[in-house]
Amino acid sequence: MLKRIAAAAPAVLVTAAVAAAQAVVALPAAAQPQDWRIGFQEPATESARAIQDFHDLLFVIIVGITVLVAGLLAYVIFRYRASRNPVPRDFTHNTLIEVLWTIVPVIILVIIAIPSFNLLYFLDRTQNPELTIEVTGQQFSWVYTYPDSGITLYSNMKQQDQLEEGEPYLLAVDEPMVVPIDTNVQLLVTASDVIHSFGVPSFGLKTDAVPGRTNETWFRADRTGTFYGQCSELCGANHAFMPIEIRVVEKDEFEQWVASRQTAAAASAPAMVAAAD
Repeated sequence: MLKRIAAAAPAVLVTAAVAAAQAVVALPAAAQPQDWRIGFQEPATESARAIQDFHDLLFVIIVGITVLVAGLLAYVIFRYRASRNPVPRDFTHNTLIEVLWTIVPVIILVIIAIPSFNLLYFLDRTQNPELTIEVTGQQFSWVYTYPDSGITLYSNMKQQDQLEEGEPYLLAVDEPMVVPIDTNVQLLVTASDVIHSFGVPSFGLKTDAVPGRTNETWFRADRTGTFYGQCSELCGANHAFMPIEIRVVEKDEFEQWVASRQTAAAASAPAMVAAAD
């Protein structure tokens, strides 16, 4: 009997430590899709803001081109209609127009290319990562490893009967990624089976997870809260049930969470040894 109690004690400690760690990072605010919403989610990183700014620039250019072309087309249809021009003109070239429709698109492409390349280089990687997390996609869940802290999280979607009040179905998970605010977080993304894609709209993240290859991305969250994403690459029958949840907390809360997780891992070691025996 005493042996059974001794073997069960570490498991109880693990459960209590995990519950305490989750309580530390419980947050009310969440960034997630909303019914009938148009546009992007509220950005929580400089990367997401830069992407949205670039989108707005492209939108202005596209609207301008559309209005110009539609206006010219309407003018030509009205000005050169059959009733007004029973005998059509027979010219086929206009040097000025041909020069303009060559040079103007080139100028537009240069206007697009300069901020586009700047944005691509900015999103590529951070030169000074303060926290590194290895992200592994697998059918149909995510594994988050904190190599500097020795923490590994196996993140699975919560079923409906597991949801707490306010948690969204198909987005909430049992083990969210936890990161501190105002910290350069480096993500090393890979997969163990098929191609997945790690995407979080509020962070401006969307990076493919490819077996046998590690892709790098990063983010720096500037507000606390809970942020949701999903696997963005068709990866199998349960692709729709592979959500991503990231909780951004204050730095002191993150340190408490890390300490709680490390305590849980230390407590679980004797239980694992006892189970093996």
